[in-house]
Parts: sequence; C-alpha cells; structure tokens
Amino acid sequence: MSENETIIRVKNLSKTFHIREESVKSIRHLILNLRRLRSKQHRIQALQDINFEVKRGEVIGIIGRNGSGKSTLLNLIMGSLKPDKGSTIETSGRIIRMALGMGFDPNLSARHNIYVNGSILGLTFKKIGSIFYDIIDFADLNDFIDTPLKFYSSGMRSRLAFAIAVHAQADIFLMDEFFGGVGDANFQAKSKKVFESAFLDKRTILFVSHGLKNIVDFSDKVLLIDRGKQLAFGPPKEVVKQYQKLMK
Repeated sequence: MSENETIIRVKNLSKTFHIREESVKSIRHLILNLRRLRSKQHRIQALQDINFEVKRGEVIGIIGRNGSGKSTLLNLIMGSLKPDKGSTIETSGRIIRMALGMGFDPNLSARHNIYVNGSILGLTFKKIGSIFYDIIDFADLNDFIDTPLKFYSSGMRSRLAFAIAVHAQADIFLMDEFFGGVGDANFQAKSKKVFESAFLDKRTILFVSHGLKNIVDFSDKVLLIDRGKQLAFGPPKEVVKQYQKLMK
C-alpha cells in the first residue's frame, strides 16, 4: 500500500436533517396526516458542500464552533448517517470511531472490560491476552484488576480507556475530543508521549478537538467548518489563525 494512496475522499458532501415539529403517535396517525406532517417539518442544513481528501497516514484536525457540523461529519464518514443525494464519501479499509470508555460496562471488572472494549476496537482475544498486563501496568491499576468499574473514579476509568485505545487496530480512526486531558499531570505526560511515539505513527486519523495546541502539534492538515460550511482545509497554523479571527 502506497503512502500517497487516497484513503478518504469527500466530495460535494451535504447533510440535511428534517425535524418534525409534531410527534407521530402511531402508524395510523402518520398515514392519515402524512401531508400535514410533511408541511410542518423543520429543515436543518448541518453540512453543505464539504470537499477534501486524506492520504494514508495523514492526521487531519477538524475545528469549528459548537454546532458547526464536526461530529456530524465523522458520523457520515463512519456510515452511521446517510448523506444528502449527490454527496460522495469514499473510504478504504476498516474504520473505527473512538471515544474514551466506549463499550465499557460499569458492572464488569477491568479484566472483563479490557476484553470487551478491546474487541470493539478491533483486537483479537489472543492479542488482548498478550498485552493485558501492559494495559494494566500503563493504567496503573494492578490493585484493581477485578474491581467493577462502577467503583472506579473518573480518572481511573479514563486511564484504563486510554491504555486500551492506544492498541486499537484499524485503517482509519475517527476521534471526537479524544485528545483531552486524561488522568493527572503525570499520566497526561506519559499518555502524550506514548500517543506521539506509538499511536500516531503511519495511522490515518481524523480528530475533532477544541484544543488548538493539539490541533497544531498533531495535524498534517486542518479542516475548518463554520455553520456547516467549509471555510478552509490546509496547513494547521494558517487554518487555526483563521479560526481564531473568526472567534473574535
């Protein structure tokens, strides 16, 4: 596989949500009142004419004000939402949508959650078994392996989630505010070092973040969206400056 291979291609991408102002009480109610219900729909243009390409191994930061359509874009690329007619989304390979703690069951122990969460992130049971104690050691949870997660602090859960996530296997990673602070200052420093040295290497990543320093530090290119429209796609420092002017 070539590093110059285009792994994501987004062309003329738009997404419109149709929101009913009146709830549907039953199928009979829907059939009898279809025309009236349609007339009371409220249209929300979440995204309009988004265009960009991502090469294999590139890290793309996505920025914009709240409600600009950033998370909607990730959902469209993931395939969990259907775009408007005329939109094109082409991807190559397995895609994972990552969020810290995704798939955790608070009633299960760390031991069991590592296997459940690791499986969701594309790891085989054999692979999980081989890195199990690396995960526990990294998260510093050796004394709590068999403790149900409902008794963990939020910091302990975050450490465990991050320790599993850095081992995830996929061709494309979609991350929404994954780069935030995890754990205390010491763990944040350790996790950032591992993330930069191990996770970022040759992986294709799209990540949404309000942390502009992370956007500049980690991104090869940055996509700026405002009110559903693409304002820029290019060098991180230039696009971040444009965003900062927009926010003034």
